[in-house]
Amino acid sequence: MNDSEPLVLIVSGPSGSGKSTLVQKILQLPGTMLSVSCTTRGPRKTETQGKWYNFVSEAEFQRMVTSGEFLEFAQVFGKNWYGTPRKSLDDALAQSKDLVLEIDVQGALQVKNKLPRAVAIFVLPPSREDLEGRIRERGQDSEDEIKRRLEQARQEILNYNRYDFVIINDDLERAGQEVQQIALASRCRISRQELRIREILKSFGG
Repeated sequence: MNDSEPLVLIVSGPSGSGKSTLVQKILQLPGTMLSVSCTTRGPRKTETQGKWYNFVSEAEFQRMVTSGEFLEFAQVFGKNWYGTPRKSLDDALAQSKDLVLEIDVQGALQVKNKLPRAVAIFVLPPSREDLEGRIRERGQDSEDEIKRRLEQARQEILNYNRYDFVIINDDLERAGQEVQQIALASRCRISRQELRIREILKSFGG
């Protein structure tokens, strides 16, 4: 195990794929914590500062970029900026917890490049039609926005093979179990257990 790096679990997927629900399933496991992203967009009615996002001005966001305070950052749909603060890694390490990141494909690839041991999970809808239905049910988007989200989804899905695991979210109960099993199995990787393994070997005389 690398003492300077907690277990990082990345969850990505197209808008409407159900990734937020599956992130909540991971967070039900003891010893996990959510990385709270920063964004320049305004909060929605159901959102509060510091729960899923820290809402900051564009000037503050750019200051954080210049100061190197982000593990990853990206501009989404050419409008709002999103970023994962490096401080989240320090907090997870200090608390001996696994860090869960819900970020888009751009961000996930940036994090995997910087943290190769991070475990990347891609959440797929069962079909385009299913995803379109979910987006329409939310009632938040115009027709143009729906078309843009579906095209964005297609582009994101093309990157599926850059991930370690794929979950097809056609049954929430099964998908929830799968994402928890991935998190639990990742804790047992040899690379994360080396210090403990050496201690056990010492008890046998080395």
